[in-house]
Amino acid sequence: MSSNAPAPPGGKAGPREWLGLAVLALPTLLISLDQSVLYLALPHLAEELHPTGTQTLWIMDIYGFLIAGFLITMGTLGDRIGRRRLLMIGTVAVGLTSIAAAYSTSAETLIVTRALLGVAAATLMPSTLALISNIFTDPRQRGRAIAVWASCFMGGTALGPVVGGVLLEFFWWGSVFLLGVPVMVLLLILAPLVLPEYKDPEAGRIDLTSVLLSLVSILSIIYGLKELARHGVDPLPVAAIGAGLAVGTAFVKRQGTMEHPLLDLKLFRVTAFTAALLILMVSMLGTGGGYLFITGFLQMVEGMSPMEAGLWMVPSAVVSILAAQAAPVFAERFRLSTVVGVSLLIGTAGYAMLVFVVPVGGLPLLLAGFVIIFVGVGTFGALGTNLVVGSVPPERGGSAAALSSISGDLGNALGVATLGSLGAAVYRDTIAPPPGIPVDASEAARASMEGAVAAARQLPPEAADALMTAARAAYTSGLNTIGIACAVIGAVSAATALTLLRERRGATASRDVPPRPSYVPDALSPTRSADPCNAGHTAHGPAENATAAPSVEYPSERKA
Repeated sequence: MSSNAPAPPGGKAGPREWLGLAVLALPTLLISLDQSVLYLALPHLAEELHPTGTQTLWIMDIYGFLIAGFLITMGTLGDRIGRRRLLMIGTVAVGLTSIAAAYSTSAETLIVTRALLGVAAATLMPSTLALISNIFTDPRQRGRAIAVWASCFMGGTALGPVVGGVLLEFFWWGSVFLLGVPVMVLLLILAPLVLPEYKDPEAGRIDLTSVLLSLVSILSIIYGLKELARHGVDPLPVAAIGAGLAVGTAFVKRQGTMEHPLLDLKLFRVTAFTAALLILMVSMLGTGGGYLFITGFLQMVEGMSPMEAGLWMVPSAVVSILAAQAAPVFAERFRLSTVVGVSLLIGTAGYAMLVFVVPVGGLPLLLAGFVIIFVGVGTFGALGTNLVVGSVPPERGGSAAALSSISGDLGNALGVATLGSLGAAVYRDTIAPPPGIPVDASEAARASMEGAVAAARQLPPEAADALMTAARAAYTSGLNTIGIACAVIGAVSAATALTLLRERRGATASRDVPPRPSYVPDALSPTRSADPCNAGHTAHGPAENATAAPSVEYPSERKA
């Protein structure tokens, strides 16, 4: 099998490669932190910016939506201008947009800056995962490296509330966005020193029409789903979904006729690749929706401070990291379908526990269920990502990495939109403000749990307690309903994995998609210098393919 990445002697990664992995873990950790750190900041943000219910959901959703919308474009762009170069451009953009978001003065401004932050973050995810595929050519080492990458992503998601809680204890809500600035500065310093550059000279130019079609399709479908979940069947969201599907169909047809498509449809011929993408998206749908209501329960039902709520998330962060690291070991000993299916069933059991959480005394059951959920999510996060990347040749790693990320991010965003709206709808239908509460306070409480908390602060103690008792009961009903929905989603995902992945054994999938022309020895490649430290690199293709080789170089290999 050909390789487009420089392999260390004997195909094994050395110290420089593992140091490169540590650098690539930085943006991965930051992006996952950004997706979850805002959960705890939401009540504080609402007090200052006074967003409407719709604006609140857009503040939460728009970041993940635009990451998902631009991932395919950015994955392809990295193949054309260089994956490390795109990573560094994105690093600068993330730093600047993070500062802008931190100092937003209105809900509208925050939505715009979160949108720009999502576009910037979309440059990082496919670059990090694709570079891992380039750097680690040994299948087992690649599986371990991707497990580390998945650990950072899962751990960052769980640790976001911890970090956010610490910041919110001492600073204003915008501080949660400034967290990424020093991380981005560190990445800018280290990336040129330890990461290789990768270019695909055969990639061709980006088709802007395809970019527009993919973005319009994704955003239209998501908008329609959000509105259906929030307000029920209505002509506008139904039309939006229909338009999104029509545009998506046009996008797919266009890709099939292009010499250099934005999305290579041949990748979907691999059953394991397609199945892993589907399961990633569906499983993350449950995680996104569940996470929103669980963090809300800790603060608004249990009355915890952001710091306390964040600390209660630490166990889930620990188990997700441990599960991701253990996943490749189990996958080497048992059938992949079995390991993935069992991990999803474990997560299903955790969601089922949420169904029995009650407003008073339900904290132990909630936390136990949350930990069990992350055991399953951490295991499948590592294996599913490795399966997607390992199913294609390295020169298509950018597209595979983008599709892997878009599945997870789109699933998470859809979960926040659909399940979050479902839980909010249950809350609105269930809450019954007690008699004697002022009309404006009752209306605020019926609109959202955040509104109830804000209204209660303006009432006398007895009236505030009565209003919050009703609101807590209604919010818990929403959490129970989400637990049922997520458990069903987990069971369906497990059944899908056991069915579609049953022929796979081991942590690493074979490279099933036919590659483009092979990589060439360093001595023959016009893009590599004869650096003695690379003398041990082995040839992966005949010399006549030299002109088709991708451009790959480490910083130490540049000519003066």
